[in-house]
Amino acid sequence: MKRMTFWGMIATCAIVLTIVAGPVMAEEKTDLWKMYDTIKAKKFVDLTHAWDANIPHWKGFDPARAETLFYYEPNVGTQGYGFFVTLYTHVGQWGTHVDPPNHFIKGLRSLDQIPPQEMFLPLVVIDCHEQVANDNDYQISMKDIQAWEAKYGQVPEGAFVAMRSDWSKRWPSQEKMQNVDKNGVAHYPGWSQEVLTYLYEKRKITASGHETTDTDRGLSTTKNDYGLEAYLLKQDKYQIELLANLDQVPAAGALVVVTWPKPKNGSGFPARVFAILP
Repeated sequence: MKRMTFWGMIATCAIVLTIVAGPVMAEEKTDLWKMYDTIKAKKFVDLTHAWDANIPHWKGFDPARAETLFYYEPNVGTQGYGFFVTLYTHVGQWGTHVDPPNHFIKGLRSLDQIPPQEMFLPLVVIDCHEQVANDNDYQISMKDIQAWEAKYGQVPEGAFVAMRSDWSKRWPSQEKMQNVDKNGVAHYPGWSQEVLTYLYEKRKITASGHETTDTDRGLSTTKNDYGLEAYLLKQDKYQIELLANLDQVPAAGALVVVTWPKPKNGSGFPARVFAILP
């Protein structure tokens, strides 16, 4: 029997590895496509409000403006084709929007510095809508979190946690969303310090969101107290405000995709947020 040379053995091994590994590598290259086939069959829920000039907004902002610059008329340089172009003028925190860390904390991350890995996350929904119906000043409590974890297990590390209050059903009325009484005091729900501390420092979540215009409840913002939002953003994390349709999403098991434009040093922008249901 003829003895195989060293280089012959190397060549043989290479051929065997190519035969064996070829289909495996092909499988690895298409595994995401197979996941997509599964995901596209799931239900998608848009968690974003459509916005215009007079939607509910923070009390210190002016209405947005939309100016039509071109409206399908044939234009020079387009070979006779017309197009529709609008000039939008609005603050970054308009409609369903993202607040990055630098919105409150100088030197922390801006919109363009938040990586895509932090925009595709497990979605946890803490349902407080019954409590809010009974008390418009309700603050989410550790009892709410403990009840969720008793049923579904620990809040996953890296999750996006949303507070469901059903406050978004008051959209698009600024008056109903702000819910100001005759004494000028706003009454709408919000987060609590104990819950935010637990979620961000112990459970290590990536982001959170809510249906109201603010992290802090109306009783606090009436006094210009935004301490909870400041705490959250100081963790170098982002939040989403003015979410919609959380009543259409399960408490556990869904995924959320959070997207926004990428302005350099951006301090906030309207966002498009949607959930993929299990």
